[in-house]
Amino acid sequence: MSSTANRTVNLATYIFTRLRQLGVGSVHGVPGDYTLRALDFLKPAGLCWIGNCNELNAGYAADGYARVKGISALFTTYGVGELSALNAIAGSYAEYAPVVHIVGTAARKAYRSKAMVHHSLGDGDLRVYSDIYKRFTVAQASLFEPKTAPKLVDAALEQCVKESRPVYLELPSDMVGVHVPESPLERPLNITPPSNIPKEEDSLVDAILDCIYSSKQPYILVDGLVAPDGITDEVNEFARATGFPTFGLTFGGGIIDGTLPNYHGVHAGKFGSLDFTPYTDSADLALLFGPLLSDTNTQGWSAVPRKDITIAFRRKSIEIGASTSHCLHIKSFMRTLLGRLNTTKLPTQNPKIASLPSVRKLATALPPIEPSSPIDQDSFYLRISSFFRPKDIIVCANGTPLVGGRDFILPPNTKLINSAIWLSVGHMLPATQGIALAQQELGEGGRTIFFEGDGSFQATAQELSTIIRYKLNAYIFIVNNDGYTFERLIHGLNAEYNDVANWQYLKAPELFGATDGSYVVQTHEVRTWDDLQYILGNEEFQNGKGLKLVNVRMDREDVTKNFRAALKLAGQQLMAEP
Repeated sequence: MSSTANRTVNLATYIFTRLRQLGVGSVHGVPGDYTLRALDFLKPAGLCWIGNCNELNAGYAADGYARVKGISALFTTYGVGELSALNAIAGSYAEYAPVVHIVGTAARKAYRSKAMVHHSLGDGDLRVYSDIYKRFTVAQASLFEPKTAPKLVDAALEQCVKESRPVYLELPSDMVGVHVPESPLERPLNITPPSNIPKEEDSLVDAILDCIYSSKQPYILVDGLVAPDGITDEVNEFARATGFPTFGLTFGGGIIDGTLPNYHGVHAGKFGSLDFTPYTDSADLALLFGPLLSDTNTQGWSAVPRKDITIAFRRKSIEIGASTSHCLHIKSFMRTLLGRLNTTKLPTQNPKIASLPSVRKLATALPPIEPSSPIDQDSFYLRISSFFRPKDIIVCANGTPLVGGRDFILPPNTKLINSAIWLSVGHMLPATQGIALAQQELGEGGRTIFFEGDGSFQATAQELSTIIRYKLNAYIFIVNNDGYTFERLIHGLNAEYNDVANWQYLKAPELFGATDGSYVVQTHEVRTWDDLQYILGNEEFQNGKGLKLVNVRMDREDVTKNFRAALKLAGQQLMAEP
């Protein structure tokens, strides 16, 4: 008989223990009166509390943490707290970040009596917010009954990991201390990726291998859902084994080992720094992994391959051409595909491959630096790539860094984190706090390096104080081009609504509490290449300890050259008649 057969734990401890078993080390959030009793049980369960400045930012931070550790937890109060966090949870849902959102609610008797409690709408419907969350989460657990609560918690957490999307736990304040059996905690949750029916899997593997072997001009296109789908190693192995020309989409930058000779860079149609369309437009096979084909991610869908030549590998399905879809789980399928791949049957190298550009060639072709020259978007991201090291996590905020980051040359074992479809302004600064925390907990020695525009920084700047409060290690490069340059070039070049306040960014650490000397802070103003080279070459700057805040001045209307045409096109589309 199990040693815990007759033992019990309170429900809050049960939830927190399960989270710790899944690898969560810290819980983000903002306290509220409906959550306070539960928060008392965090530390005894082995978890740390990270108090953010507001619930939206806490949700963003949990999103970043989840993208590194594979799961995260967010704890907010009923109504005002959970609705503030909803924007972040929606982004996690759209971009497959597994966040467990725990909401502390009023006691159960308030639901039964339809009481007019605070944070409600005053109409007696206390379930309205949980109903909203059904649209933004893959599982919900209303923990109102002691007998069913543990099973509901376990089922929701399993779905969170398996689907790599947010889930919602509704924890009434009077359920926090209710005792439930401890024995289920001895059984690991079932989070193993499902397998396929062997006959169906083998048949489809044969069909896809036939397509590969008979192709004349194939290529591999890698997008960002490869990571949450759990097939990063398999896709890298496939690219290495086939030697096919391999490209990323913006969201998929950093998935493929950038040192592979057949990896050429990020594909953005004719609007990227590199134009691969002479090859991709005449290809006869596109192998598309982990796609999230939004307009932004594919540069107005200009990088999306033709359906008739595409095999799309998704989490739960594999689509061949325009009309055939097979419901199979990708992890198992990829292992079988790799095991059956016969490299002697692969097509001979197409002559067009020799003329394909690559991001590495682009970097080596850069002219020598003029030390006193201003920094420009076209070469900043290429040149700063030499600063990156293996195990670093590079984060790009929405706006010019999102586009510029396509030109990063990443060492092996680095990770690039950006946005594909949600693109919420201000998302990535709090996310960087979560990422830096996750890296610290993993203890693998990598640095967190974040690039953000000045407009985005102003949206969520207060989370700089959370980075300082918890003494996290992070680089923050503010790409300061005096406002919303993207929007200026789409519409309103000189319009007031595209301006932002003229902040003194380098004074922010002092405002946010970095004053006692116990935490290393460096701030730097950078206007020229000479300024930038000086700080990048400094050993104390390179060591990754503490906060390194760099204000990089760029021209107000500067974007990468080819992307300017994309913004002009976007403006024309906005003005087009329906």
